[in-house]
Amino acid sequence: MLSDVTTDRPDTRFQPRTRLEHDGAAGGRTGVLSTPHGDIQTPAFTPVGTLATVKGLTPQQIHEVGSQAVLANAYHLYLQPGAQIVDDAGGVGAFMGWSGPTFTDSGGFQVMSLASRTAKVIDMAGDAPEVKVRRSSRVKIDDDGVTFRSHRDGSAHRFTPEVSIGVQHHLGADVMFAFDELTTLYDDKRYQAAAVERTHSWAWRCLVEHAAQTQARSGKSLQSLWGVIQGAQFEDLRRSATRGLLELSDRARGELGRGFGGVGIGGAIQKRNLGQIVGWCCSELPDATPRHLLGISEPDDIFAGVENGADTFDCVAPTRIARHGQIFTRDGRVRLINATFRTDHRPLDLESGCQAAHTFTRAYLHHLFKAGELLGMTIATQINVAFINQLMADIRAAIDAGDYAAFKEQFLGRYYASAPAK
Repeated sequence: MLSDVTTDRPDTRFQPRTRLEHDGAAGGRTGVLSTPHGDIQTPAFTPVGTLATVKGLTPQQIHEVGSQAVLANAYHLYLQPGAQIVDDAGGVGAFMGWSGPTFTDSGGFQVMSLASRTAKVIDMAGDAPEVKVRRSSRVKIDDDGVTFRSHRDGSAHRFTPEVSIGVQHHLGADVMFAFDELTTLYDDKRYQAAAVERTHSWAWRCLVEHAAQTQARSGKSLQSLWGVIQGAQFEDLRRSATRGLLELSDRARGELGRGFGGVGIGGAIQKRNLGQIVGWCCSELPDATPRHLLGISEPDDIFAGVENGADTFDCVAPTRIARHGQIFTRDGRVRLINATFRTDHRPLDLESGCQAAHTFTRAYLHHLFKAGELLGMTIATQINVAFINQLMADIRAAIDAGDYAAFKEQFLGRYYASAPAK
């Protein structure tokens, strides 16, 4: 037992505020997630700052568009500039000039997707098509960890639970995630079950390494380690995975002095069953356990996640589509690079809470994107992050006021009245 681990103060704390009346077994809620660098009013969206930057925005702009926290990526920062450099700067928040709460993901998704460049192959032999997954030779998964080649220069690297936790401790985020195995919807149930077992084995090793790093780095701000729930679309696997993480957390509190501070719901998720899958997981969790839904940002998915118990969300989509000339509005996406906007001198969106959407016109943004000017990407990114943050604020207000169902119907009815821009 690591008796010197600090246990007299929490790394993070979640306090539920208002419970949403919902037909599902889990139900959503508002609340407050307290971290060493500030509180997060939930439900909340966390923009992704992959390389310690939300692309195109300064930290001041990130704050101005309503963001409460940012999420950086362990895989990318490990490769460039290196975790030690970030540590020397005082952690990812200090490195990028952001004073609020920070999250880092484990790098597992990128190691097993971006680095591996996994390809999906459909075998049409037999009476029905069988979907298979061809795993690239760039990545090798075993029970100890993952060997992969960098997408940047092809150099060889190895991530284990211990390496991932070590990197994330050097990055210094308030919330970090345990190293887990990425699966896809194309993996069969047998493989999904094996991945859950491997993820749980790695989760324990993450807990052990987290306790050791916390003790060794006692002068640093406390960090919270969250487990990741896998199991794809299978209810029995999702529920058993959730219960398994809780058992590991209880064991860690007894043996190591600290367990999981929350959970991430990740892995392969069918869009049509997203709410149900989130509900399976959240119904197994204590109320005081914060739940982060990894990689989700479409409005209908956010509503499905919220009403089934998810508290925080992250995704690259709002910033990515901004860089490709699309902005969110309450009437759906607007694809500003379309020729119809070349002479459209209306403001971008007068209903937006983002000042840039009032200041600049659609014709101007069309011009900026056609000219390849970086300002266009910055403006569109501000608008999109502000839009998702405002949606989360409106959802919080609707839950607290008891008007969630009416707000959801009105918002989604208008947003999806016409097909989203492609």
